Amino acid sequence: MAPPPGPKMVVVVYPHTSNWDFILGLLGRFACGWPFRWIGKHTIFRAPFGGLFRRLGGIPIDRARPGAFIDDTAAFCRAAEHALIVIAPEGTRGYVPGWKSGFHRIARAAGVPIALGYIDWSRRCVGISGYVETSDDIEADLQAIGRHYDAAMARDPAKAGRIAIR
Repeated sequence: MAPPPGPKMVVVVYPHTSNWDFILGLLGRFACGWPFRWIGKHTIFRAPFGGLFRRLGGIPIDRARPGAFIDDTAAFCRAAEHALIVIAPEGTRGYVPGWKSGFHRIARAAGVPIALGYIDWSRRCVGISGYVETSDDIEADLQAIGRHYDAAMARDPAKAGRIAIR
């Protein structure tokens, strides 16, 4: 795993096609010792597991209010000494035709790089394959990001959407 370029970044994890990705991601978090925080749908933070998920670094997002979340998360990144925010850019485990742009918008607003995290079921490993500095050209950034991923890495490759903004 490549060492981080600094103490703050947005970590995208692709492909996210199974609930097991969460378990492996947490194991990877503990193995590397980095203080990752992760984004999850707000409904999983309800009782009985909400407190546990927050202690494990979870940050709930209400997808009905994404703009406020982006501003708040970028402000958190700017203010924190260490901020490693993990997000699945597809926004779901099921097939979608592309990624949501929030990860890029957070990284741009916070002035932090994007780490390219993966869960490779074909090789049974997790890691970070590289880092991308964001630009105003999200399409060019996605091309650079896409060179690091293969949908065949997914637990269920049929659910892995293409790397493009929807």
